[in-house]
Amino acid sequence: MHDIRAIRENPDAFDRDLKRRGLDPLAAELIALDDARKGAVSAAQANQERRNALAKEIGGAKKARDEARAAELMAEVARLKDEGPTLEAAQAEAGKALDDRLAAIPNRPLDSVPEGADEHGNVEYRRFEPATPWLTGGKQHFEIGEASGLMDFEAAARLSGSRFVVLKGGLARLERALGQFMLDTHTSEHGYTEVAPPILVRDEAMFGTAQLPKFRDDQFAAGDGFWLIPTAEVPLTNLVRESILAEDELPLRFTALTPCFRAEAGAAGRDTRGMLRQHQFNKVELVSITAPERSAEEHERMLDCAETVLKRLELPFRTMTLCTGDMGFASQKTYDIEVWMPGQNTFREISSCSVCGDFQARRMNARYRGKDGKPAFVHTLNGSGVAVGRALIAVMENYQNPDGSVTIPTVLQPYMGGLNRIEGAKLQEGSR
Repeated sequence: MHDIRAIRENPDAFDRDLKRRGLDPLAAELIALDDARKGAVSAAQANQERRNALAKEIGGAKKARDEARAAELMAEVARLKDEGPTLEAAQAEAGKALDDRLAAIPNRPLDSVPEGADEHGNVEYRRFEPATPWLTGGKQHFEIGEASGLMDFEAAARLSGSRFVVLKGGLARLERALGQFMLDTHTSEHGYTEVAPPILVRDEAMFGTAQLPKFRDDQFAAGDGFWLIPTAEVPLTNLVRESILAEDELPLRFTALTPCFRAEAGAAGRDTRGMLRQHQFNKVELVSITAPERSAEEHERMLDCAETVLKRLELPFRTMTLCTGDMGFASQKTYDIEVWMPGQNTFREISSCSVCGDFQARRMNARYRGKDGKPAFVHTLNGSGVAVGRALIAVMENYQNPDGSVTIPTVLQPYMGGLNRIEGAKLQEGSR
């Protein structure tokens, strides 16, 4: 949500930022809506003030025994009282019109965000190459998984339809091990507090992190006003909604491993084979709540935390700074981490780390009290730390062997009971 006062103070800067997003100027329209809101507020206030003034005049007229004047004034009060609901409705309608318009406009990009219309405008920030040589070429994850009998898309389709998978045996355990490893890393080394949040949330929570109303078609409605979360960003960020924090409580850092649910309404025909784009998947999420002056530093820190996971897994990756035309609706600036997928011979996104400024905080009314004692909006950040399903894919493709088996990365072997290889439809018991 944008600050209309900031727009009024510098409309040219607001329109310039929107232009970088590929949008037409909107400041004049928003200021006109705000003028209408102010006019409606003034009219309602004037009505109430006049009624208050008349009440005093009526008292004076009655005291002076001027019954005619008192009756005249009382008639005016009755008329103003009748007008009150109409004026209050107009005030509410004008306020809603402005809020709805502001809620539909994406966040303003930071000056450091590169210009671009789509993913082709993204800029490489850095990359990581493990000591061992990269694997180039090879089978894709679904070829490995189906051949082993441990990845079953047909059974999932009978249960739930397309874009679901059933994992069995060693692959199911490997996915669980990945999630556990990520949580342990972020909580024991990176200072995040583990949270087990609800995965059903209400409209207000989805609005707070900007999934609603714009991206309604991408979400799964669960009925009775509930939504299945598309990411744990939603419940974790909303932990501070409608609250005023003390400055010394900041930063707050939360992490969670949850199922995530996405309708993928805009992804018809994309990545239809395999696990890359699923309706249900597991992800470790990172969320930070900071004071404004610390959010840029926290963004870099969060990125380091997510990258550490892939470094420990010894997976090649590159980190991209997303351009203005490719970053998310609520983001001021986003880094995407793209992991190497040798089966596809390309990099694919496995994490997005975004700083949102006070955009989400305004929608949630999440504030902190600074040293001056005045409440101000916090800054929010979120990132994948990382997507567990895509990490499973990356491990399968980068650690595949010519015989169809998959070597377990060293860092995961303690989570796999010491096993170092998944072979066929069972764990290789002789590889301890």
